[in-house]
Amino acid sequence: MTTTTTSHETMNVITAANKVEKHDHSQARPELGGLDVDTIVAVDGGIEVNAAGYKDQLRRQYGFWGIVGIALTVDNAWAALGSSISVSILNGGPPGLIYGLIVALFWYSFIGLSLAELASSVPTAGGVYHWATIAGGPRWGRMLGFFTGWINFYGWMFDLAALVQITANIVVQLYTTYHQDTYVPEPWHVYVAYVAILWLSVLFVIFANRLVPHTQTLGMFFVIVGGVITIIVIAAMPKKHASNHFVWGSFNENNLTGWQGGVAFLLGVLNGAFTIGTPDAITHIAEELPHPRRDLPKAIGMQISLGFLYAFVFAIALSYAITDISQLQGGINTYPLAGIYQQATQSAPATFGLLFILFLTSMCCCVGTVLTNSRAYWALARDNAVPFSGFFGRVNESLSCPIEATLFVALFATGLGAIPLGSSSAFLALTGSFIVLTTVSYAIPFTANMLTGRKYFPPGPFHLGKLGYVINLTAVLLIALFDIFFFFPYSLPTSVESMNYNSVILVGTIAVSVIWWFLHATHHYPGPRVMKLYIHDDSAPSQGTVFHEASREKDSPSNHDNTLT
Repeated sequence: MTTTTTSHETMNVITAANKVEKHDHSQARPELGGLDVDTIVAVDGGIEVNAAGYKDQLRRQYGFWGIVGIALTVDNAWAALGSSISVSILNGGPPGLIYGLIVALFWYSFIGLSLAELASSVPTAGGVYHWATIAGGPRWGRMLGFFTGWINFYGWMFDLAALVQITANIVVQLYTTYHQDTYVPEPWHVYVAYVAILWLSVLFVIFANRLVPHTQTLGMFFVIVGGVITIIVIAAMPKKHASNHFVWGSFNENNLTGWQGGVAFLLGVLNGAFTIGTPDAITHIAEELPHPRRDLPKAIGMQISLGFLYAFVFAIALSYAITDISQLQGGINTYPLAGIYQQATQSAPATFGLLFILFLTSMCCCVGTVLTNSRAYWALARDNAVPFSGFFGRVNESLSCPIEATLFVALFATGLGAIPLGSSSAFLALTGSFIVLTTVSYAIPFTANMLTGRKYFPPGPFHLGKLGYVINLTAVLLIALFDIFFFFPYSLPTSVESMNYNSVILVGTIAVSVIWWFLHATHHYPGPRVMKLYIHDDSAPSQGTVFHEASREKDSPSNHDNTLT
């Protein structure tokens, strides 16, 4: 059965408590006939609706460890660091890689805390799109949310393309390991693998959605256990290790960018950001969790902390395994990790085995990222924010999947994957654009929330309290600082081919969104339903508001005394 949900209808709702009055415990216990206030925030004409203002259409099939599995698998931190090492290998070598990761952890800790607070308050598939809408208030919320949603979606599309590109490179390297003397790699070889991996992931998300939680649990196993095995192998097998100076103090001699040391280092932080920079991924799965307010903040924290820990240890082991860095400095669109494995093991079977572990983790990562992207686009379509919203906002409830939105994501990603065919710096453009676009989409709700006095979000189980302003402001300032540096050319002197196009992509995505705003949104986009739920009389819903029992009875509408219009 396929259903369509849009926000054209006028919704009269009764705001629910984030917690229920202590004297009426049955209201908070679904098994006794009360409402599940963890997933239901309002009643519309007798229909229970979630934090996004809609009746649930997707199965809430992910428990806590299921969502942690998605968080760790989509992040895939140690594999992402190794697979994107070409981003920073020219920016100071191993010291740039390791210290840049530490700086990225500092930066993303503030982002993660800010996102966790919002997810705990309003857990919806729209994520930052809905949060920017709420934070902007009645005057600016509709517009801010619209642009935030599109910028975030574009960012995740670039991430999907980068991750599938990584997985395709691994497939090619698996073949190359046993055919080094005869195989001549061509860019189109990677693209063929890219298309096959992408569409296999898409078909799995559509037709095997019930199995996706298991793939993400399996992916978590590969990330954790595979990471341990890989670290042990590359630490123990090399007959000769790099010197301590090379690993910790060789930044200047390995800075081949042409930039001064400080600028080169900050540019190299992009690798660390790409490694742990997926904190909002699981927020788009909020409407498939039975306890999103409680579980999302914990999962975001585990993703950043465990992702960093594994990536940090892996980066150190990897750096000591490098014996000839010149073989790895072939350009920013190469895949030097296979060369490091070869140097470390001096064995084709061992190299193949390590790459195969990477392939398994990366395949699970691709499935999880397709899931994230499809839900993000569906959330926009459901609110009539995309072209042909009635078509892309549909959900096949028997498969528990927005099929049309998922197919659109697949077609879009197929086109993005062709970019590396014509540019040697395309992979860096994909990773850089993902970080810039997503962090800009984080900065908008953080900034708006501060400017409106942090008053529109009812406190959830995880709340920053008095530290909220400091943490939000620090996150925004760091986003501004690093995004400006990520606009700089990758190296000097630069050329048209090696130019950094992150700024062009950011402006381009905003320009496309502006055009769609004036062509469609100004007259036909009413804004998401969260505006009616959380922005009322210029104040947020009270945390003490209680569901009236009569709101559950279709024949007793007269008790709707907290109706939002």
